[in-house]
Amino acid sequence: MSISAEEIKAMAKSLGFDKVGIVPAEALTDEARDLREWLGLGFHGKMEYMARDPEQRADPRLLLPSARSVVCVALNYYRPERHSDDPSIGKISRYAWGDDYHEVLRDKLKSLLAWIRESEPEAEGRICVDSAPMMDKAWAVRAGFGWIGKHTNLITKEMGSWVFLGELLLSIELEYDSTIEPDHCGKCTACIDACPTGAIVGPYRLDATHCISYATIELRDESLPETVASHLDNWIFGCDICQDVCPWSRFSKQTAEERFTPRPQLITPDLNWLAGMTQEEFSATFRKSAIKRTKLSGMRRNALTAMKN
Repeated sequence: MSISAEEIKAMAKSLGFDKVGIVPAEALTDEARDLREWLGLGFHGKMEYMARDPEQRADPRLLLPSARSVVCVALNYYRPERHSDDPSIGKISRYAWGDDYHEVLRDKLKSLLAWIRESEPEAEGRICVDSAPMMDKAWAVRAGFGWIGKHTNLITKEMGSWVFLGELLLSIELEYDSTIEPDHCGKCTACIDACPTGAIVGPYRLDATHCISYATIELRDESLPETVASHLDNWIFGCDICQDVCPWSRFSKQTAEERFTPRPQLITPDLNWLAGMTQEEFSATFRKSAIKRTKLSGMRRNALTAMKN
């Protein structure tokens, strides 16, 4: 018995995904050109993995040769708690307050794939959540979820930009979505104006080497660049400024995903506590957390820089 696109969407929604769309697995041409241009400008900084096999990022059939369909999913992660302005308290991006989203989305997509295989035992599939070289935002646009804003994040009309994205590549043909959401940024430049480091160098163009999120998470240098350090404002893992100021954030609503419930110590983390952590404390505190990516050395560096400022 063959399975339908509508059945897959209904199951994905029952697993907790807020948006589901299905599009054909084909090469991304315009998006691939934009990626090559961005890489050519060096805006990826020291994220060498971004420059590795850009062609593979543009064609899902290079990840799964039998791929015929891309099931795109979005999961709201917004929580209404606020960051503290206390100079002794650090700021962590909302996306990392709860459990690691990689694990949450991957678990749900594994369940979806297992369910599909009950009807289609021969179906091949591959789960993509960040670690796979997929252009998540480009696929989300194709699936009709929203548009890429001037801050380069995907914006949805229903939830703003507070969404995680993932894909399930499938070897089966399905009915496909074709509606594309137009760009609703208009003349607004709120995100560009608010970025303290000038990382948004123009509409829809981000220079990661000046981005607080890049510096506090991806950068492995012993010290933060001065352009970032002098504007850190206690951000020690990520930064939410461009999302917070976006007018579409007024439609934010609290996530229904329990695994994104904030860990209390991560909403208002004490900088002295973070700077003095042992490896054992770091591993225990950030178990099943996206924050483990920055490693103990990165967290200490970020906390000490914030304290110095």
